[in-house]
Amino acid sequence: MSPDTTTAPAPVQAPVDTPVEAPSRPVTDDGDHDRFAHYARKDDVARAYVTGEAIVALCGKKWIPTRDPKNYPVCPTCKERKAAGWKI
Repeated sequence: MSPDTTTAPAPVQAPVDTPVEAPSRPVTDDGDHDRFAHYARKDDVARAYVTGEAIVALCGKKWIPTRDPKNYPVCPTCKERKAAGWKI
């Protein structure tokens, strides 16, 4: 008997995809707002201290005031808008 001379087809390799790094996203909130004291209505701040509800500062930051603002510099955006005549 003669040996089997049929050959098996060569295995096919799937293409290897190289991982692509996702594009970097711009930083939209790096926590700087938490390092500043903000301008807000006095009555809103007092109510927030009592009820724990969030208020909105002149710069648009929405937060629950819990710390003494005297320990932080004033938010530059709030300061700029107040100087420009924006009302709280």
